[in-house]
Amino acid sequence: MSDDLLSNHISNRGIQLSRRRFLQVLAGGAGALMIGIRMADAADVDVPLPPSLLGDTFYGIGAYVRIDTDGNVLIGVRDPDTGTGVATSLPRIIADELDADWNRVSVVSLGLGVTNNNGEPSWIYGRQVGGTGGSISAAWADLRQAGAVARWLLLQAAARRLGVPADRLRCESGTVIALDGRRFTYGSLIEDASKIDMPNSVPPLKTGERYQLIGKPAGDVDAREIVTGQTRFAIDQQYGDTLTAVVVHCPWPDGTLEGIDFTDTLAVKGVVKVLQLNPEAGQQTGTTLSTITVAVVAEDTWSALKGRQKLKLKWKPGASNSESSDALEQQAGALLAGNTDPTTRVRNDGDVDAAGKKAARRLEATYFQPWLAHATAEPMNCLVRVEKDKATLVVPTQAPQKAWAVVHRLTGLTPDQIQISVPRVGGGYGRRLDHDYVAEAVMLATNKDINKSVRLMWTHEQDLDHDYYRSGSVHQLSVVIDHKRQITGWNQRMASASTLVNRGVPDSRLWTSEVDVDQLPAALVPNYRSDWYGQTSAIPRGPARSMPHLSNAFAVESFIDEIAHSMKEDPLDTHLRLLGEAREVPLSGGGTFDTGRLINVLKLVADRIEWKNWLHSVNGLGIACWHFNGAYVAHAIEVASKDQKLVIQRVVCAVDVGRIINPMGLEGQVAGATLDALSTALNLSITFKDGQIQQHSGKDYPLASMAQLPDAVEVITVPGDRDPAGASFLAMPTAAPALANAVFRATAVRIRRLPLTKELSRLS
Repeated sequence: MSDDLLSNHISNRGIQLSRRRFLQVLAGGAGALMIGIRMADAADVDVPLPPSLLGDTFYGIGAYVRIDTDGNVLIGVRDPDTGTGVATSLPRIIADELDADWNRVSVVSLGLGVTNNNGEPSWIYGRQVGGTGGSISAAWADLRQAGAVARWLLLQAAARRLGVPADRLRCESGTVIALDGRRFTYGSLIEDASKIDMPNSVPPLKTGERYQLIGKPAGDVDAREIVTGQTRFAIDQQYGDTLTAVVVHCPWPDGTLEGIDFTDTLAVKGVVKVLQLNPEAGQQTGTTLSTITVAVVAEDTWSALKGRQKLKLKWKPGASNSESSDALEQQAGALLAGNTDPTTRVRNDGDVDAAGKKAARRLEATYFQPWLAHATAEPMNCLVRVEKDKATLVVPTQAPQKAWAVVHRLTGLTPDQIQISVPRVGGGYGRRLDHDYVAEAVMLATNKDINKSVRLMWTHEQDLDHDYYRSGSVHQLSVVIDHKRQITGWNQRMASASTLVNRGVPDSRLWTSEVDVDQLPAALVPNYRSDWYGQTSAIPRGPARSMPHLSNAFAVESFIDEIAHSMKEDPLDTHLRLLGEAREVPLSGGGTFDTGRLINVLKLVADRIEWKNWLHSVNGLGIACWHFNGAYVAHAIEVASKDQKLVIQRVVCAVDVGRIINPMGLEGQVAGATLDALSTALNLSITFKDGQIQQHSGKDYPLASMAQLPDAVEVITVPGDRDPAGASFLAMPTAAPALANAVFRATAVRIRRLPLTKELSRLS
């Protein structure tokens, strides 16, 4: 080890190297890809590495694994961790198949993996997306194979050394063991293993009974750093010669800048430049600026913010000046009340109209959903250095491949000339699937008047004012019930502004961001219809956590509770009769819906919360269930009214995601998503008037306080051996309707709107 590497300082997290060592993708023998560590010549971003990984000799085997001669194992995480715990769960899949000693494993974020294939990008790690609920399910096969290949190479190395067939050896906790008891640590074999050609086919994978890590609880690998404040997010990073940029956005998405005076801004010590940035014509939403932007570039954050305060800007509104959230809601109601044909008939089973003619009972209800913001803990930011033949970025993104596309378009650099690092992300919820902030940063860094690295920083106020919002919606539901108390017809109509407008999606598919073709109770009712009415809005819209399930589950599960009330029966019985016997129901989108698994989680929460007391309890009990993407969830909630205030006394959630990778991580995700959903239901709503957002800070858009939320969320996880399904937002759809149904029982007032604040004002 060189002397300059020894001149470092120790922290609880690891060693901060005086000359930074960066992860890099290197070409390996026989076409193998390996994770290497090189000296970074042009960057000095802090990338701490634990002391155990600073040995003199490291060897890579496969695309994700690196082992040193002391037996320390480094495993790379391909997907950004936005708080979903993938930095723990994904490496444990590899480590289990590798038979690694978890105590000797360290985990690092891989950043974007891309090579140049005749000018086109070739993605080394395949899918790299975080915070969308698909990381584990998408990686399950890939990462098991990666671990199995690494284990196979070590077995081959040991077999050659011993002169015995590899199938007479086994691996255990970082050691290869022969039948006669001879042992070789992975560290002693790694040099030989790294020189062996990759197998022609994937070696046999472990069977479930042999798992040592999968299914066993583990805390987050970076938990200590997070709770002690040592985690370095992207917003904490900078290069040595970095300038800081803060921005002002036009208040209207289609507005223009009529006048600007930045004389006083340039007089602020440290301010370097004031620049106007314009959206690129013809680019899809989320890939360029959402509106005209003025940037103040300075030597430090304080100077930039102070300079921004002294800007004199005159904005002119566009056509969106006439928009308001109230008017859009009224328009949606009018669409559903009239005889207008829907934009899309999403599903049409049987004959709803004919079923209505034989009805013994009919019931109809309308539900309203507000617009929502993402409100991430870490505001939008991006660190960029652009040189003649290289761009280096540190970006808190959920989709580094999409960020790459923005950088490539703006710089013209080849795929392998763009390096993107993704540290731990301070929340995403879908907001960081869009990259307007990356476009801003790159535009500044490539401006001829800047010619330095740029660190773009938004404020939380800008995050609220210039988000890609979840559209508000109105749901009109009606049912037909026969003489045997069976639901024979279900008609659901929804009006909203699609998230997918100007995102390269055909008009015929714009509904897919708003409603799921297979959502409850599709396929359970013989005559079922689902219609979507598209609305037009200039307000920017984008992916949001658990959409489209969040708004639809609230309407459907609240309506089922209303059906039960109208028939004077237990809502649990209504649910069970609707679900019917346990069976596999084919889904139109492929796969099947297992009603037995949904019935199971529903009964689990009912038993845990003592649902048998539903009718006679002085408190209110509410229940709801949902399914999507092969996962099943149910909530039961108990509320009380104390001193004219709403108290959420108990919350129980049961989930079935198939095979569980990390039970502790799953429980954390379920509890966190539940609290997020309750906070949304109780407090949150985005409104706009004259085309401008009315909420500008946490005061206007307040997350729920600890006093408003339950003391705990009781989580029940169902063990299983099916391939794992995602869980990062699984618990969101059913928490709000379970809460609304519980409030109804406690107050005898039907709640039909989110947020519940207005309706519960007398209790708060």
